[in-house]
Amino acid sequence: MTADTHRLSACPGCTEPVEPADLYCGACGLHLSAAAAPLSDTPTVALQTRDDTPSAPPTAREAAGADTTDGFHLQPPAPPSPRAADPRSAAVDPAGADATPAGAGKACVACRAGRVDGDGYCENCGHAQPRERDHMELESGPVAAVSDRGLRHHRNEDAFALAQAALPDGTPVSVAVVCDGVSSATRPDEASAAASRTAADALTEALPRGVHPQTAMHEAIQAAARAVDALAGDPARPREHAPQENAPACTLVAALVADGLLVVGWVGDSRVYWVPDDRSAPARLTEDDSWAAQMVAAGLMSEAQAYADERAHAITGWLGADAYELDPHTASFKPDRPGVVVVCTDGLWNYAETAEQMAEVVPADAATRPLHSARVLVGHALDGGGHDNVTVAVVPFPGPAQGAGSG
Repeated sequence: MTADTHRLSACPGCTEPVEPADLYCGACGLHLSAAAAPLSDTPTVALQTRDDTPSAPPTAREAAGADTTDGFHLQPPAPPSPRAADPRSAAVDPAGADATPAGAGKACVACRAGRVDGDGYCENCGHAQPRERDHMELESGPVAAVSDRGLRHHRNEDAFALAQAALPDGTPVSVAVVCDGVSSATRPDEASAAASRTAADALTEALPRGVHPQTAMHEAIQAAARAVDALAGDPARPREHAPQENAPACTLVAALVADGLLVVGWVGDSRVYWVPDDRSAPARLTEDDSWAAQMVAAGLMSEAQAYADERAHAITGWLGADAYELDPHTASFKPDRPGVVVVCTDGLWNYAETAEQMAEVVPADAATRPLHSARVLVGHALDGGGHDNVTVAVVPFPGPAQGAGSG
């Protein structure tokens, strides 16, 4: 493979995104080592400017059917394009999905003659196979989430985890955790997967023991941080490009709903929005750990000015071995009416930034159709350009008949 192949971000033949290690284009089969000069691709970074400028226009996705297995819908690969699945119809369980291409040991999606090796490439034609993590959907009790690679990135570095638990008295608890991998770090997809799973597991273990939900949230974020830190010391997993790269890193945002109580926790710039059923007074419940948020808090810029700046999305807080001192944020609320909680990465809120804008795009029946609503919200981001990975969880909040406030 030539050095130029390592710098390609899109196929010169069909403009489909490609990975640095690809020998052939996953869409048209072009031999990338003989390709023309590559286009540049600047990843999302911590403490630097986020650059989501597309390297090439994306190809359109083709709709395809879905099979059902044990409550999950798994989109089978269909030639000719590994991006054939419509993001609103395919689904896999994120707990078992990682960066490994789907169908190892099965027939190649391109030539249908060769077998797929353990690295995810066809042994006959060298075609890279699609990965299950490119699009994920899951329902857990009343909660649902959808994650998609987006239209400009070569892989999905977001992850989520959903869970159901119970308080000591049997009161049910719904949990949603969403993580966004930091693209400038090594193995950001592993970081987000480890953090989301660990936080959800920590919450479902602590809540039945009687740990206060807000305390449990704080401890869950700390546990997630330790899980991401541990990835930096994994000798079995080499750095992706160079040893001087940053350690694995991600942001985290989580929400739990239990008996009229809503608890949120976060580190980074992923967000939680509150959208009441009657759409009265929607609110953003988190504050970004970002350059823009710091400028606004210091009174140096208006919010509009700060978020228009090219440095707006440079994050100042994240989970990872090279992060600043961990400072998990938590807050608790008692909404006085029913609604839904939207937990999302900036891949969504970039296209619905204010609480009012988010309330406009959340379907009216979100509380009763959370998976449909999560699909609609992901679709809104893709229709807006899909510049980033996009992940959203929708958590219905039944709401008490009276009482409101925050703790």
